[in-house]
Formats: sequence, C-alpha cells, structure tokens
Amino acid sequence: MPELQRLRADHAPALLCFEQENRAFFAASVPDRGDDYFNRFAARHEALLTEQASGACHFHLLVAGDGEVLGRFNLVDAANGTAELGFRLAEKATGRGLATAAVRQIFNLCETTYALTTLRASATLTNTASRAVLTRTGFVATGEEVLLGGERGLGYVRELRTETPTPGPA
Repeated sequence: MPELQRLRADHAPALLCFEQENRAFFAASVPDRGDDYFNRFAARHEALLTEQASGACHFHLLVAGDGEVLGRFNLVDAANGTAELGFRLAEKATGRGLATAAVRQIFNLCETTYALTTLRASATLTNTASRAVLTRTGFVATGEEVLLGGERGLGYVRELRTETPTPGPA
C-alpha cells in the first residue's frame, strides 16, 4: 500500500519523474505547469521546502514501496485554521481509490498535526475525477465559480471536526 509522506529534499528526483511522466495526462484536466516549471525544478523544490518549514504550507507525496511517486497532496496558504487542498494522481494510479484514501489521511493530519479546521479546494469543470474525490470525501460545492489557469472551475469547502470529543465514563 502506498504511503503518504511529508515532502523532503530527497524526494526531488522521484517527484520530477512523476511530473514529467504525467505532464500530458495532467494537462488534459488542469492547466499545464509550463516548461519553466521543469527547467527550474530544483530551485522550485527548495522553495517549497522553505515554505513548508515556515508552516504556511504542508506538502505530501503518495509514495509506492519502491519510492515511486504516485501523487501529490498539498495544503497551501495555511492560516487561521484554514488551508487550500490541491492534489494530483499519476495516470497509472487512478481508479483504485488512492486519491480518496490519501485525502482522508490529509484530514487526519489537519486535525492532529496542523490545527486546521476548514479546507477549501477547487477543480476545473472538466476535471470530473477530482470533483468526484472531493464530493466522496465530504467537500461541498460552494457555488463559487473560479478560474484555474483560465479554465472555469468550482470552489469547494470541507469543515473538519472542530470539537474536542468529550471523554466517556472512566
């Protein structure tokens, strides 16, 4: 079973491979990152690690047992209990429930590690797979129309558990 791991410096080669191998697949449903992203990947990776160290973002990879990256699950702009969730899964990893399971693991991290109570997300109208994952994991469409790289999309929100469970009788 693949493991959700917090982004580290040594993930860089496998992450670059993931992005390159899936570039055309991703571009079919989300705006392409562009050549500059790949040309400056090392610097971009270092910048993400710096941003993560500041606590403003939390980046995760879904990693197979052999070290291959199967997906990315990012929490960005974390502040005041809220963050934006973004994710992408390798083409060969789709259709197996991996994205749904990883998003649910992210919920647990939000509650136990990152002190987040609300997640926002968005997906292009053509990205039916991501929209299905969001709905399956309890996100609700906000009715807000968004533009993602010039493409029309929808906004979503998911409230996480905000109350501390009351202990039962001892």
